[in-house]
Amino acid sequence: MGKRLTQIATRTGDDGTTGLGDNTRVSKDHLRVHAMGDVDELNSHIGLLLCEQLPADARELLIDVQHQLFNLGGELSIPGFELLQADAVAALDAALAHHNAQLPKLEEFILPAGNRAAAQAHVCRTVARRAERAVVALGAQGPLRETPRQYLNRLSDLMFVLARVFNRMNGGDDVYWKSERLKRAAEE
Repeated sequence: MGKRLTQIATRTGDDGTTGLGDNTRVSKDHLRVHAMGDVDELNSHIGLLLCEQLPADARELLIDVQHQLFNLGGELSIPGFELLQADAVAALDAALAHHNAQLPKLEEFILPAGNRAAAQAHVCRTVARRAERAVVALGAQGPLRETPRQYLNRLSDLMFVLARVFNRMNGGDDVYWKSERLKRAAEE
């Protein structure tokens, strides 16, 4: 594969525009650029999560997710291009089923907390939801395949489940919300 980037500081964006993969230029506040940026931020947060001690299967899964998010970013950068495949969504479905099977049923809301890996997984979850909203907004503006939206939706669910898995490493547990309403109901 040839070199794709020859220099980083091109100064072509100084006017408030950026180039897409099809060589068109759009404003840096364009919905497509927002979606691309949110996906890039999500990928960076997953990279930070990978700095933690994680189970080997989760590590391999997250590395694949990073590659798929790069595919998604590539697809978003070229209007009409298809790069993220439906089997990537199926892989997340399989991972959700696998990791959910290890967890006790949820009986109360949990807080985005716990150990560092779990807390970072929750950050990834919220950024995935923001990226999904950006992709939905972009799709409302013009044609966009459903695979990117589906992938981000499943990924945010997976990050929630992985946060629960990570909180159980070394004997930990979820951090449950202390609901005042439920507390009063239990006292009655």
